[in-house]
Amino acid sequence: MIQIRRPRRSRQSAAIRDMVQETRLSVTDFILPLFVMEGQNVRSEVKSMPGIHRFSIDLLLQEVEECVGMGVKTFALFPNLPEAKKDKYATESHNPEGLYLKTVRAIKERFPDVVVMTDIAMDPYSSDGHDGIVENGKILNDPTLEVLGKMAVAQAQAGADIVGPSDMMDGRIGYIRQVLDENEFHDVAIMAYTAKYASAFYGPFRDALDSAPKFGDKKTYQMNPANSREALIEAQLDFAEGADFLMVKPALPYLDIIKLLSDNYKLPIAAYNVSGEYAMIKAASQLGWLDGQKAMAESLLSIKRAGASVILTYFAKEMATLLNER
Repeated sequence: MIQIRRPRRSRQSAAIRDMVQETRLSVTDFILPLFVMEGQNVRSEVKSMPGIHRFSIDLLLQEVEECVGMGVKTFALFPNLPEAKKDKYATESHNPEGLYLKTVRAIKERFPDVVVMTDIAMDPYSSDGHDGIVENGKILNDPTLEVLGKMAVAQAQAGADIVGPSDMMDGRIGYIRQVLDENEFHDVAIMAYTAKYASAFYGPFRDALDSAPKFGDKKTYQMNPANSREALIEAQLDFAEGADFLMVKPALPYLDIIKLLSDNYKLPIAAYNVSGEYAMIKAASQLGWLDGQKAMAESLLSIKRAGASVILTYFAKEMATLLNER
């Protein structure tokens, strides 16, 4: 057979394959989500997320220290709160002496050079379990913005480097940018949850925070999984309103959306490799159906190949270990 072009020539050895590899993962690509809970010396595994724990502040600081030693230096923080501290207007979310803001301050005081990304949404603090104020079964958009603005300012005051509005209320990026700037927090960045889909892959996360909606679902504010052009509308709004990053969530079922935003916007594109994606690989690995380590690496590589420059993933620590061994 005569064939001038033989692609297998570039696959003949590990050295050649490494030389021509188009996409590479780095520890600096990752943001590790962390769950904080009340108490002292408390560590509680999330049953649906093997290897992932909720930590009291003291143990969470130890976890951050270990991760920093591995090269992971950016963390997304989420709170697990008792029902007694939740109310209709999520007032605990901007309580300076509350668990969440105390944790942000503690991390930044102990590790001033790490990047802390905070979450802006009402659901972990809401007695209704929704991302907005509820009236007569309806999620109110504009009144919710005021609560989100209070959260953003309180988080910035505590030391947040990046705020992450995950609520999907219309206009919240512009509103948050305005209140941050009015309060002289010009350097605090906004990572917009731009294309956040109403996904079945969030279940383990809601277990971790005990934050499932008390009624209904989130389909009136999170996106329809069937839609892609709508993601461009959301992206244009977030871009125009001052977002510094555009995020797609979940990641693996929406690689096409990651590529769509990457192809159309020059901002850094983030992707959230969510709890359900993590749990599937862990469960299949435990049953011996997949090589968990190889599936993890391939999944994260696919997210970066699609166009994400930032990946929020529960695999960050595990993947860092693998990369550091190479």
